[in-house]
Amino acid sequence: MTATGFAQAREQSTPPSDADPETGQSMTRLLRPYGWRFALVVILQMIGALAGLAPLLAVVELGRALLAPGPVDHGHVWPVVIGGAVGLLVRLVFTAASSGVGHLLDGRVQLSLRRQLAARLGRVPIGWFFQRRTGELAKVVGEDVSAVHPFIAHAPGEFVAAFVVPLVSLIYLFAVDWRLTLITLIPVVMAILLVPLLMLPARQREQEAFDAAMGRISSSVVEFVQGIAVVKVFGGSERAHRKFLSAADDFVSVFSRWVRGMSLVAAGMQLALSPPFVLLVVLIGGAALITGGSLAPADLLPFLLLGLGLTAPVAALGHGFDDMQAARRAVGRIRDVLVVPPLPEPAHPVAPRGHRVELSGVRFAYEAGHEVLRGIDLVLEPGTVTAVVGPSGSGKSTLVQLLPRFFDPTHGSVRLGGVDLREIGSRDLYRTVSFVFQDVRLLRASVADNIALAVPHADRDDVVRAARLANIHDRILELPRGYDTVIGREARLSGGEAQRISLARALLADAPVLVLDEATAFADPRTEQAVRRALATSAGDRTLLVIAHRLETVADADTVVVLENGSIVERGRPADLLAQNGRFAALWQSHQSAIQGDQPR
Repeated sequence: MTATGFAQAREQSTPPSDADPETGQSMTRLLRPYGWRFALVVILQMIGALAGLAPLLAVVELGRALLAPGPVDHGHVWPVVIGGAVGLLVRLVFTAASSGVGHLLDGRVQLSLRRQLAARLGRVPIGWFFQRRTGELAKVVGEDVSAVHPFIAHAPGEFVAAFVVPLVSLIYLFAVDWRLTLITLIPVVMAILLVPLLMLPARQREQEAFDAAMGRISSSVVEFVQGIAVVKVFGGSERAHRKFLSAADDFVSVFSRWVRGMSLVAAGMQLALSPPFVLLVVLIGGAALITGGSLAPADLLPFLLLGLGLTAPVAALGHGFDDMQAARRAVGRIRDVLVVPPLPEPAHPVAPRGHRVELSGVRFAYEAGHEVLRGIDLVLEPGTVTAVVGPSGSGKSTLVQLLPRFFDPTHGSVRLGGVDLREIGSRDLYRTVSFVFQDVRLLRASVADNIALAVPHADRDDVVRAARLANIHDRILELPRGYDTVIGREARLSGGEAQRISLARALLADAPVLVLDEATAFADPRTEQAVRRALATSAGDRTLLVIAHRLETVADADTVVVLENGSIVERGRPADLLAQNGRFAALWQSHQSAIQGDQPR
């Protein structure tokens, strides 16, 4: 993926506004394959909702029959009672069926969404993940997919019931008395007048700020929990805790503004639609008409029973508004992940011939106009170790991330075995190039399975051999069940131990090109020295590219490359560069001074 494509993907990932028409189109495309199931939910709910009117109409007719002058007509009363009971039974059966079908449909939709997200995330450039917080992606795959649930499982049935039942009731009440019907609609009109206040731009901005604050606090929780081992090792728990508390305080502040903006409108709508207020309006209007002699007392009964149902559409809009808006925003964020351009695969893949690595005129920028790498020319010969050093922000990590094609260069080319990486299929590339990160994530699986991740059928002897080379074998034997210990459940490893597990995984994969991005950053000097010896012993003709955390690491390198502001300012053997007394020598002296300053006096 080119830097331009990456920038476009970032622009596409901008959270959509609720007015974004593409969000509505996304929901339509999402539900189109399930159209007939949606129709079934609506039809079942409609039948159940209409049948639910039967008990209310039965009560109305019974009231009229009992209040009518003269003896009670038993031949009329019992059919009314039976009709009301049958209507209630039909309502229960069809409403339950509608709910069941709706929830099954919701399960299918959520499964489809998660499969689509998993497939897309498996195809996007790995570098794309570096620009996203873990919590934000977890929210999309987890919370945002779940947020579609009310829209799928509840909204169709509830909205049908909320509109069909009042419509039929309204027709019936107009037939009884049009004047009292209009009076009964007064609370509905009052509530409808408040609905636009929920959609003001200020409310939308508050809601977007609320969602953003939720994303930040989710990310801070995930990062705090996942990084707790490293945080504890380096004594940064107070700083990490302050970051979490800051996100929590920010959420409280945003939430308070959101509540203040919504509370008055919500309270007004709840008051207008509340049963006591509706009954009060109906009783006042009905009493005025009855005392005026224009309404029979028995005709007030249907308004008292059915009048409350006339507020259902507005109540449904009020209660379902947040869920619907949340679902629209969630679908928008899901869409933003699904439209991220995948890593371009060559139409006709070419296999690399050998594992000589060449970077020619490589330039790279995450954003237009801000180049991180500027004209890199570098050759990594098989059987050699190349170390990249330089001050923070010099472009070291970006440079090594080009080899496993986490990004494609903006200009120039990276060639492996004489073939541009963009012409090599991803399977061949990842079999040839292995990468060990500084920040390691181990699976919740056995130690052996974690080491054998790239070679699932590796036998135990090969796993143990790789662990010995990574200087982690003895520590594994100290775990409760050795290589069968499940990481994260039966044992927890420090940052340095996790890095060595990751290094053992890369050694077992035996890729011809190995990239180490400060892969021993958390190891003590003795362990790091042992790992360096193991790498030198197992190297053979492997091409090794290393970002050095400690400058002692580069002592055994064949070539040292010094980066500064995205350009190579020095390169050569370590001893030769020290003798030149240039940039590398200055870095070395600064590093030695720091080590001496840290030693106890």
